[in-house]
Amino acid sequence: MNLYLRLIYTIFISWRQGRANLAEAQDLSFRAWPHDLDINLHVNNGRYLTLMDLGRVQLMLRLGMGRKILAEGWMPVIGSVHMRYRRSLPPFKGFRLETRIVAWDEKWFYIEQKFLAGQELMAVGIVKGLFRSKTGTVPVATLLDLTGNARASSGPIPEVFRAPESRAL
Repeated sequence: MNLYLRLIYTIFISWRQGRANLAEAQDLSFRAWPHDLDINLHVNNGRYLTLMDLGRVQLMLRLGMGRKILAEGWMPVIGSVHMRYRRSLPPFKGFRLETRIVAWDEKWFYIEQKFLAGQELMAVGIVKGLFRSKTGTVPVATLLDLTGNARASSGPIPEVFRAPESRAL
C-alpha cells in the first residue's frame, strides 16, 4: 500500500513542478519508514530499486512523456542496473533521490540515480532502459523529439555499460 501512496505522491509532485529540461536532475524526498527496512534495520537493498522506479516515473512525467506513453501503450523496460551502496539509511532518516539522464544511444537511455541524505551520498545506481511498443523498441530519437530535445547531444555512456559483456545483455 505504501508504494501506491508514494506513486500518487510522485505523480502529484511531478504535476505540481511542471515541465522539466532534459539536462535537469529531478529530486524526490522520502523518509526511511519501518516497512522499508530489513532485519539489519536499514533500508533494504530491494527497496532502493523500487524507489528508483518512482524517480524514473517522475522523470518521464516532467519531460512530458506521460500522455504519449499511455496513448501508445509504450512500456518502460530496464535492461540492466548497476548499484553501489555506500552508507546505510537508518530508520526515519530523511533522504532524497536525484534522477537524471546521463547518456543515450539509438536504443538505450542511461540514467543515474543518487540517494542523498543531506549532501552525503548513500547509494548510487546507473540504469540502462528503453521503451517497448507493440511492434518493438521505440527509438531514442523518437523520445527525444517527443520531449522537444531532438537536437540534444548525449554525454558519454557510463563505463560500466561500455564493457563488451554488458553490451551483450
